[in-house]
Amino acid sequence: MSLLLLVALPFLGALLPGLMNSAGRTACAGVTLTVSLAAFIGLLTNLPAVLAGEVVTAQIDWMPSLGLNVTLMLDGLGFFFALLILGIGLLIIAYARHYLSRDDHIGEFFTYLLLFQGAMVGVVLSDNILLLLIFWELTSLSSFLLIGYWKHMPKGRQGARMALIVTGSGGLAMIGGMLILGQIVGSYDLSVILQNRALIQADPLYGPALILILLGCFTKSAQFPFHFWLPHAMAAPTPVSAYLHSATMVKAGIYLMARMWPVLSGTEEWVVIVTTAGLVTMVLGAVIALFKHDLKALLAFSTVSHLGLITMLLGTGTAFGAMAAMFHILNHATFKAALFMSAGIIDHEAHTRDIRRLGGLRRLMPVTFVIATLAALSMAGIPLLNGFLSKEMMLDEAYQTALFGVPWLVPALATLGALISAAYCFRLIGHVFLGPVRDDYPARPHDPNPGMWLPPALLVVPVVVIGVAPYLAEPFVKLVTASVLGGATELPDVHFKIWHGLVPALYMSVIAVAGGLIMLAVFNPSLRLWDAVPRPEAKVIFDAMVATAVRLAQRLILPVHNGAFTRYAAIATVVILAAGFHAWSTGTVGLQTRALQPAGPVTIAGWLMLVAAVGALVLMHRNRQLSLILIGIVGLMVSIGFVFFSAPDLAMTQFTVEVVTIILLLLALNFLPNRTPVESTVLRRVRDAGVAIAGGLATFALAYYYLLRDAVGTPISEFHLANAYKGGGGTNVVNVILVDFRGFDTYGEIIVLGIAALLIYALTETLLRGPVRARLLNRQPDQPRAGDVHPMMMVVLTRVMMPVILLVGFYIFWRGHNEPGGGFIAGLIVSIGVVMQYMASGFAWTSARLKYPYHGVIGSGVLIAGLTGIGSWFVANPFLTSDFTYVRIPPFEKFELATAALFDLGVFLAVVGAVMLSLESFSRLARRAQTPESEYPMDIDPSREDPLVAKAVSVREGD
Repeated sequence: MSLLLLVALPFLGALLPGLMNSAGRTACAGVTLTVSLAAFIGLLTNLPAVLAGEVVTAQIDWMPSLGLNVTLMLDGLGFFFALLILGIGLLIIAYARHYLSRDDHIGEFFTYLLLFQGAMVGVVLSDNILLLLIFWELTSLSSFLLIGYWKHMPKGRQGARMALIVTGSGGLAMIGGMLILGQIVGSYDLSVILQNRALIQADPLYGPALILILLGCFTKSAQFPFHFWLPHAMAAPTPVSAYLHSATMVKAGIYLMARMWPVLSGTEEWVVIVTTAGLVTMVLGAVIALFKHDLKALLAFSTVSHLGLITMLLGTGTAFGAMAAMFHILNHATFKAALFMSAGIIDHEAHTRDIRRLGGLRRLMPVTFVIATLAALSMAGIPLLNGFLSKEMMLDEAYQTALFGVPWLVPALATLGALISAAYCFRLIGHVFLGPVRDDYPARPHDPNPGMWLPPALLVVPVVVIGVAPYLAEPFVKLVTASVLGGATELPDVHFKIWHGLVPALYMSVIAVAGGLIMLAVFNPSLRLWDAVPRPEAKVIFDAMVATAVRLAQRLILPVHNGAFTRYAAIATVVILAAGFHAWSTGTVGLQTRALQPAGPVTIAGWLMLVAAVGALVLMHRNRQLSLILIGIVGLMVSIGFVFFSAPDLAMTQFTVEVVTIILLLLALNFLPNRTPVESTVLRRVRDAGVAIAGGLATFALAYYYLLRDAVGTPISEFHLANAYKGGGGTNVVNVILVDFRGFDTYGEIIVLGIAALLIYALTETLLRGPVRARLLNRQPDQPRAGDVHPMMMVVLTRVMMPVILLVGFYIFWRGHNEPGGGFIAGLIVSIGVVMQYMASGFAWTSARLKYPYHGVIGSGVLIAGLTGIGSWFVANPFLTSDFTYVRIPPFEKFELATAALFDLGVFLAVVGAVMLSLESFSRLARRAQTPESEYPMDIDPSREDPLVAKAVSVREGD
């Protein structure tokens, strides 16, 4: 399977669970499982190439000028992490189907899960660091949604915010580090960067780049001092904890350290920073985990500890350390995901995760007991289980590592971390499963159905198999390690086996296991001592830092950002004027190269009308209705100005925009007083007038001097004129610019337009549910309304004009690529026709006959435009590159077919949908405000005028 499809599958599949939610929980889980399974099988199709040592690649040019391309790479390391992401993801989906209750919106959950899965696969397969950064931030956003999935839980919302702030901030730092590497090497492709170890480490910016990248890695993988966010993310449902925080998301930082190992490791800075952080995290996480009473909190801090273990191994900078790290990643993913799912089973059946309220579960939940015990013993490093093997390799590497010139420091701390790790594993087994059966469980525990215990049971299989026959995992781990080393050093000649003889690592392991048993025996007095000793709480410190930052921001922002638009406009205008004056006074203005053109009487008259309308608007702006009329005059004169300067496209756009916006504003004015009260002082109005006059004079001076001088260099308009037809297939240069040369701008504009309409809809919902609702319901007209609110003449006129308007819109749409017109103008013209129906027959009558999913119209427009742009990739062209051809269908003449028409269709739908959604919002406000409505298109019931029709109506109504 193509790597492009492999990455895209989870994102495309994320659309399905929400659609299937109404079909039932099983159907929703089934379609999610199918998507992940398809991606998993697609990944396995590349296994032969990876085993042969090949690097599978795929590339689509996106923005080559910025160095941002969709470049993907699959080697041993990428395959390993993608295998964990997709393989464990399949088990999590099956587990979540039975874990989540019927009250949970399971379609929403699986949508978030697939988005996260796609982002993680994108991270581990990206060969372009800019693309990797995009996927990296997507993991933070999608994990935020998953952690906060139970929105009714304050802890879940807080944990999601904390995770987003910490990992997002680290991601911003990492962006800086990655950009530095790209500038040093001269390429943003990882495959190129990884081949320039000497160049990077010799550059003076190596240190800053290393620190910034490690900040991103440490925050994502919960390394000290950023370890505190991970346990608070445990408020998420257990499937999220098992997936994100043991097998995938927290491994992203580990993955990036492993990926960048060939170029960043081996220096003193790398060894000191990474090894120290890993050791501290390993010991600190283990100590905190030992004294946690919440089962998931214990596992969360144990995850922090083991992530520190892996980080320490990568920090040593040796090939053997890298191999041990890769092996432990595999082992940790299996036993920790199984343990999290076992904790979820206990919580699901016993209705508590408090270890103090558990015990004796081995008799009540024998299947869960076996699964959890095997996984916990593996985590403790007991022989014949896979955790023992990678723990022994860790201890061996620690024994041979010196830090700060002290040879015993790393071995001692590694042994201490392994000892405490064994202690909390023994506590998990002894305090949860052993001991007598209690009679005060919140609910009677029992083993669940196979749908819940089978996924963790499958994860325990490799725990035992690898532990008994480690040689089975050796080839694959060495393959992955070779990808990590990247040729920087040779692969170590070691073999995976249970017995290595009487080596120091064995003695350290015996000390760890024996010490763990002793610590469990003295747990109660140790707990009392732990509770009595004061210690800093990371969460309290984090909350205090956030609160301080908020107070500081308020002190800085509130005096300026107080909600007064006049203040914002005045500040912005003064700053722009100051910057412009500085540029003007320190720069030079070239000699005049153009003569003033003579102005005829028509031009002068139009200019005087424009000035008069603007002046009247300034003087009479408190009359809202009159202001709208004057604004319309200003817009009309601007449109005429565009016609005068031979810009028909701009004139048509300006005119239609003016008509639509003025009518929408008139409809909105229906809910506001006609006059604006005086709220500003005379001094403030004088100030505003001075700023406005200065801004106007500066703009006039700039335009005057610029229009009398030729532009320096070749204007870009010449490029557009020369390439509009041969490059975009259209003779209307303006339209070709909008749909091809600057299609990104247009695409962004229709998205913003759709967002604006959605915001109007959301504000309307708020008004109808908030305090304003009562005022709308009790609203009385200030003055008597006309007896003919919906006059017959206007109704008849709009009905006659509607098909004509639609025909004109259709014509304007299709001629836009070669003549003035296009999707935007056509959308506005059709919108005018719809608006006229609202004005003629009222909100209720028109809304009852326009049964369109307005949100869907906007969404379909954006989707069609986006898919048209994506289609360019399939012919190796940049995003939104249009293509065209000529066809002949007898008896018609030869005509042009261009992909730009599809993009214009998306623009058309987005414009019409935005206007219609805004109208629908006003319609709902009008109905709540008891605006006079009629079930007929006009104020006169036409059926009552014809005696025969009236008789038929009377019979139908039962008169």
